[in-house]
Amino acid sequence: MKYLKLFFVSILIFLFSCNNKKDHLYGFYYWKTRLSLSESEKTALKKAGLPYVYTRFFDVDKIDGKFQPVGVITKDKSFETAQQIVPTIFVTNRTFLYITKEEIHFLAKSVLDLIQKKTAEYQLKNSGEIQIDCDWTAGTRDDYFAFLQELKKISGKEITCTLRLHQVKDKNLMGIPPVSKVYLMCYSTSSPLENSDKNSILDVRILKNYLSQADDYPIKKIEVALPIYSWGIVTNHLEKHKLINALSDKDLDNPDFRRISANEAEVMKDGFYFGHYLNKGFRIKTEEISDQKLREVVDFLEEKIPQFNIIYYQLDSKFVTGRNFNF
Repeated sequence: MKYLKLFFVSILIFLFSCNNKKDHLYGFYYWKTRLSLSESEKTALKKAGLPYVYTRFFDVDKIDGKFQPVGVITKDKSFETAQQIVPTIFVTNRTFLYITKEEIHFLAKSVLDLIQKKTAEYQLKNSGEIQIDCDWTAGTRDDYFAFLQELKKISGKEITCTLRLHQVKDKNLMGIPPVSKVYLMCYSTSSPLENSDKNSILDVRILKNYLSQADDYPIKKIEVALPIYSWGIVTNHLEKHKLINALSDKDLDNPDFRRISANEAEVMKDGFYFGHYLNKGFRIKTEEISDQKLREVVDFLEEKIPQFNIIYYQLDSKFVTGRNFNF
């Protein structure tokens, strides 16, 4: 009888934990210059629970002292989705170096004007939100924050922004952006161009260290951006590195490669591989993120953030086909 009671108690605990498992709606970032959708990408969007797709419109940089839009989007007829578009703008940190108050207003108006122009030109169904992506620093934070406030003032939209891991850990130095919602970028935990045995896309140990005090972050509305992309890091004879996007472990199954480990190989024959000319002796290391690693991150964040949606970076047939997005 004693063991029978323990059995039923165990069952009840299991059922209780299952019933209290948090559900997370999910969506995608779209980060290509030409807006187009393959059938697999359309299928992924239809399955997504969030009614938004976070779409990069253009970058902003300061070149020769002048603000310049870079990589402005174009669109073809295949880009059709029921989701609303959230215009997402990447702004370089140097854009805010030595910027004046008048230039902040000019920059905010120029960004809004170009968003509105592209929205009208391509008949996009935009949401009431504009997201700004910037890796601001302690030296640019005040001007960047002023830009966010000015953009909100002149647009009448909800202005949100991305939040990098170091900006959480060093919040007293980096400041708190004047927005009601942030998007926590849970990737790029280290540089892929350094000699390291870590996964530069996402090292869970590093992430946990940076976010150990995330539950104390003043902005409570936090969405979570998780990586589903992959790449290959090529190292030449001089130990110089370059990236080849969208490579995975299976791409190393090539008769011209010699396997070094599960995710590393050496080129044994000069030739073109993945659109790049690689010499014999070059090494390729692939980095990708498993569902198990994403699950570990989600479990950790559930202890820090009461409720959050997940935005996967990024929507691409190479990364969404056959993937499980329900965590």
